[in-house]
Amino acid sequence: MPGVARVAAAQIEAGQDVAANLAACLRVIDAAAAQQAQLIVLPEFCNHLSWYPSRARARELATRPGDPFLTAIADRARRHQIWIKINVTFAYAGGRTGGTNLLLDPYGEIVARCDKQTLMGAENDFLDPAVTEGPIVDTPLGRLGMYACMEGVISEVTRGLALRGAQVLLNSLNSFALDEADLHIPVRAAENKVWVVAANKVGPLLPRDELPAIAERLGVPPEWLHGAGESQIVAPDGTVVAKAPRTGEHVIVADIEPARADDKRRPDGTDLLATRRPELYTPIADPPVGRRRPPGAAELAVAVVRGPGLVRAAADQGARLIVLPERTGDPTTIAEALNGTESRVVTTVVDNDVHQGILISADGIVARQPQLHAGGRAGKVIVPIDLAWGRLAIVVGDDALYPETFRLAALADVDVVAVPCRAQEPWELALGLPERAAENRLNVVVSTPLDQPAAILAMSPDFTLWTAWQGPFTGRISTPVRTDVPAGVPLGTATVAPAQAANRMVSRQTDLVDGRPWRLAGALIDR
Repeated sequence: MPGVARVAAAQIEAGQDVAANLAACLRVIDAAAAQQAQLIVLPEFCNHLSWYPSRARARELATRPGDPFLTAIADRARRHQIWIKINVTFAYAGGRTGGTNLLLDPYGEIVARCDKQTLMGAENDFLDPAVTEGPIVDTPLGRLGMYACMEGVISEVTRGLALRGAQVLLNSLNSFALDEADLHIPVRAAENKVWVVAANKVGPLLPRDELPAIAERLGVPPEWLHGAGESQIVAPDGTVVAKAPRTGEHVIVADIEPARADDKRRPDGTDLLATRRPELYTPIADPPVGRRRPPGAAELAVAVVRGPGLVRAAADQGARLIVLPERTGDPTTIAEALNGTESRVVTTVVDNDVHQGILISADGIVARQPQLHAGGRAGKVIVPIDLAWGRLAIVVGDDALYPETFRLAALADVDVVAVPCRAQEPWELALGLPERAAENRLNVVVSTPLDQPAAILAMSPDFTLWTAWQGPFTGRISTPVRTDVPAGVPLGTATVAPAQAANRMVSRQTDLVDGRPWRLAGALIDR
């Protein structure tokens, strides 16, 4: 059909036997071609398990132009007249070894190449990060952009690809994390209104003979160190249109319309990309300076309250931070309700035609945050508010749509973010705000009108394999602890953990905030 492309994602097991890994790649390419796929995406590190005794050995085992591995992949592309996106370790002539995305055309030619910008954990011991951003490739199937695994756990790489015009993002993964499939993969489609085709690994991600000992050392069951599968194809609204099982070699296929990704509008007509404010985002492209504040309190009782009449009840229940929906209640009346308490309330007001968040104590309004985007556009910075339990930021209304807003909050060493807002699309609450918490290690309290669901998103101390888990290992690495406040429920309470916002190390040598690819973030700040 005109304007329709048939795409595939394949999940395979790849170990230390390069020939067996190549055979698996060729099998799934053949299977995709048999289903008339025009493009197939394969996982990350298809040539070899991402586990090496040394940097020298990693380079020795990396692919090179014209080697048997890449020659066989190119031959399959020609045989089937299919586009292939594959990720391998790749040895460059100058001595660098990359975690490299390759795009082969139906003639078997490598037409695009880019390296992983943010390396994960031990990858830093063996590989070199990208020195240039990845290209946008204009093809008969649409404008394609490539990324890999950890680059999708944070927002900058995929945002940059979308801003430079990509319609279809191709993601190769090597991950045991269950939150890839139910959070990190689909949110990148929804927040940028692009297609995402994502292929993950299955089978052990560490050497089989060493797996029991490694698992014991990490304190997790060995089966949790297998690739999590669930490769998927996601539409621009975040809907998963095809999904593979958690285990086993598998190929999924779907027909997509790449041109759908050219419409960036919400139901109210807001263009998610055109309404960005790049001039505000320059700190994202600045060199990291690390967190400059001590951790906040271990715990903080918070509440979502849908009406001002319940403010006092929430305070009496111990909530020290209470978040109301946008434009709810009179500040003076709210302050009176707080008399004799140390609680604080967040809501918004329109003052001199400026939509702004306000923080209210028993003494009245004590802080203001003008809206940064859309109808507000008066604010120029995130205003951090220091309180006894830690640092607060207020994200006002539609500012919640923009990943950059929360990244600025994280760079300001914020611990808790209050978000009075109204959602227009399901992904905003189901994927967007949980991801803002996850990718920045921010506690987030979301208050919406009574006819919408709200949520309290808390940071857990059980974060990655880099630190010991207090509870049983769940396979979800950065997903926040979520307390839902269903539509129609006027008051919800939970406990968040300000101190955990200081714990950003997703793995050894990989910081979720300071590890952002700041050197290659030019697209985010270009006007």
